[in-house]
Amino acid sequence: MPCKGPPNLTGERVMKTADDGPRTDQEVISTESPEYVRTSLAAAMTMGKVPGKFFRDAQLYCINLLLTYDEGCHAKCAYCGLSGSRQTDTDWVDHSFIRVDWPVFPLDEVKAAISDGACPHVERVCVSMITLGQAREDCIQVVSELRKVIPRISVLITPTIINKDWLQRVHAAGADMIGIAVDAATPELFDKLRGKGVKGPHKWTKYWSTVEEAVDVFGPYNVGVHLIVGVGETEKEIIESIQRAQDMGAHTHLFSFFPEEGSSMENHPQPPLGAYRRVQVARYIINKELETSKMMKFNDREQLIDFGVSPNRLEETVSAGEAFMTSGCRGETMDNACNRPFGNCTPYQAYIGHWRNFPFIPTAEDVEIIRKQLVDYSLTYEAADPDFDEN
Repeated sequence: MPCKGPPNLTGERVMKTADDGPRTDQEVISTESPEYVRTSLAAAMTMGKVPGKFFRDAQLYCINLLLTYDEGCHAKCAYCGLSGSRQTDTDWVDHSFIRVDWPVFPLDEVKAAISDGACPHVERVCVSMITLGQAREDCIQVVSELRKVIPRISVLITPTIINKDWLQRVHAAGADMIGIAVDAATPELFDKLRGKGVKGPHKWTKYWSTVEEAVDVFGPYNVGVHLIVGVGETEKEIIESIQRAQDMGAHTHLFSFFPEEGSSMENHPQPPLGAYRRVQVARYIINKELETSKMMKFNDREQLIDFGVSPNRLEETVSAGEAFMTSGCRGETMDNACNRPFGNCTPYQAYIGHWRNFPFIPTAEDVEIIRKQLVDYSLTYEAADPDFDEN
């Protein structure tokens, strides 16, 4: 089992094993945070680090960063590509996350790309932690460095390893918004997928108490609660969790489950499109304070059948299209700067109208497809072309 050696003369850690001593210069040298960070493939493209073009000329407005360590994440979440229990042939640093590669770059290169005009449309940076004690101080250091080049910084935190004092410190370092990935909509699902059910460290009560503390430190609606549709909850259950977050002063950032290869849920299906569309509209109605979940009605399968608003209001909401866009932290000029193109679907699925979270305002043609999906009460989802190879 590899173990960390002391820093070499360049300040980089050299990996060594118990039986063969230090590796040679030709072998891999560890590049860890805070000097290095992983970026989403979309962010790497946006900064000009990786060639590529987005479908339908979508643009990314938030540079998504992930702290990186050779040791990896100590959590064992059943659905996560970074889980410590993931079964793959690659080292943790080579794991994909949200289906795409996350290449590693020096933090200084990321700062330079933001400050030298390589991506002038970018309005925010988001720094994601992992469940590793070292990430606490490194996150604060990375935020402090980024604050020198951009004023809007979000941090996707790990409640299990932080407290309110840490929240105050990261706020003082320059973070203006906080994301908390509760993910599962009920305590039973949370425990099954993130806690005792997978021998993981996370606790439902700790996550929600951290939401409350974060609202106190960062202010109402500067906190985002991440929830994933399609990990075993009903529409009613996740909508009630959206309302819970709203009542606490936190907006919801909604995700659609997509199976990660090697995770415990790699064979779990994506949620039906109809279910996801209805939850998207409910989230929008709740977060915009147009109505509460108590006014919504559900059938005996706890599927949403009445959004609790007038037909005219519902029509306005659907026609505007914003409800179906990625829900993320706001930027300088937009409500959803963190728009994560293809975070929840393949390019082919987007091509056939199955784009889960639109990274831009849907067109009138898109909305007509969405209208049909909203009234689809199917209990399963299958891609239209099972032979399609996205690679």
